[in-house]
Amino acid sequence: MHPVRVSIPSFRSENSSMEKGYTVFKIDVLMNGRQHTVEKRYSEFHSLHKMLKKSIKPPEIPSKHVRNWVPKVLEQRRHGLELYLQTIIMENGVLPKIFLDFLNIRHFPSVPKTESCGSFDTESEESSKLSHQPVLLFLRDPYLLPSAHDTFSNVVIEGVIHGVFYPDLQPR
Repeated sequence: MHPVRVSIPSFRSENSSMEKGYTVFKIDVLMNGRQHTVEKRYSEFHSLHKMLKKSIKPPEIPSKHVRNWVPKVLEQRRHGLELYLQTIIMENGVLPKIFLDFLNIRHFPSVPKTESCGSFDTESEESSKLSHQPVLLFLRDPYLLPSAHDTFSNVVIEGVIHGVFYPDLQPR
């Protein structure tokens, strides 16, 4: 299971009076439970493909030349580009920096493994990966007194608040 998942759910056509129209593909990127979206034109995919050829053997990219721009043809191109990205992710353990940049993914330099007796290699690869996840989630502010409809008062919170704000007050 790779930590990066991509899909291209949609595309839209951009038409401006200055240049002929072009298509923008919306790419959803899911990494470590966080999702973001990037938008790319086919020409950007093509540039990526040329750059990737220098470091890996990328899969075939959908043809550059499309005879007409009917929705069915664009849908085939969308599907082809989605497969293209997914295949790169599946076939490469370490994704090239240019690919991560294309998907707007922040990358951390990988820690080189030591070849020595293993004394420095105690940290597993999993634990060295950075991840950010919420630890606690409160539905309401835990530092306020419990709401009036709570059956039991929260003795700890009341004690702390009384100790901080009313240190001279005798307990009830």
